[in-house]
Amino acid sequence: MKLKVVYIMFVLLFVLAACSAQSETDEQADNGQEVQQDNSVDEEQAGDEASKVDEDQASETDDEVKEGAELELPEEPLYKINPTNYSIQPIGEADPKVVLLTIDDAPDKRALDMAKTLKRLDAPAIFFVNGHFIETDEKRAILKEIYEMGFVIGNHTKTHANLKSLTEEEQREEILSVSNTVEAVTGERPKFFRAPFGVNTDFSRSLAEQEGMQLMNWSYGYDFVKEYMTKEKIADIIVNTELLSNGSNLLMHDREWTADALEEIVNGLREKGYEFVDPKSIQGYAD
Repeated sequence: MKLKVVYIMFVLLFVLAACSAQSETDEQADNGQEVQQDNSVDEEQAGDEASKVDEDQASETDDEVKEGAELELPEEPLYKINPTNYSIQPIGEADPKVVLLTIDDAPDKRALDMAKTLKRLDAPAIFFVNGHFIETDEKRAILKEIYEMGFVIGNHTKTHANLKSLTEEEQREEILSVSNTVEAVTGERPKFFRAPFGVNTDFSRSLAEQEGMQLMNWSYGYDFVKEYMTKEKIADIIVNTELLSNGSNLLMHDREWTADALEEIVNGLREKGYEFVDPKSIQGYAD
């Protein structure tokens, strides 16, 4: 009888101990679940806060981009083209000691290199393109990249033919086909027209006016002359010629020697006190 009582008491103690352990385990599990839920809430809050920060930063970036885009164009033109000699004349209080950089026959071989050099040196320019150089996807991508770097794209006809040797319909095709392609690639039609060899006709003048393009020739250029087809010679003559003066409209081309000399040309002109006209500040560009 005594043994039976002892046995029963032992069983009861064992059961009570087991229940206590299970209760403690359940309590720990509950606590752990609550902690996990709390962490989940923290993560959601952190995610919301991070998302808000990202949105704020994106908004600030967008504002900066918009602000930068707004600063691209001056409220009023600062310069105009002299129709008699195609030099660049200041309007009002604009700095008179400037030159305009222009690059013809792009994008042939080195136009993108030239654009990158000018961009690095903060020197604006007009790239006058020929239609036969923008017929492939590769060349159109180069044209778009030059445009997106902030450079102005000008019209230099399709095949670089002398316009006086063409019929009016042929001239129309030479000019409009380039403007149409440039617009298709960049979203903007050219605002400047330079005829091959500087030779315009009554028809090309009239068509350029209808298209809202300013006629453009040049003050001087040398890189198409055999004597100056080296980096050293072309850099020296462009900077040191007696023809250099306030408002000079400088003609260069997409050529190896000119591309190699471009940084020296820009630095040399600046050392002489000249700065570079932004083509977007020329009268007629924003019309």
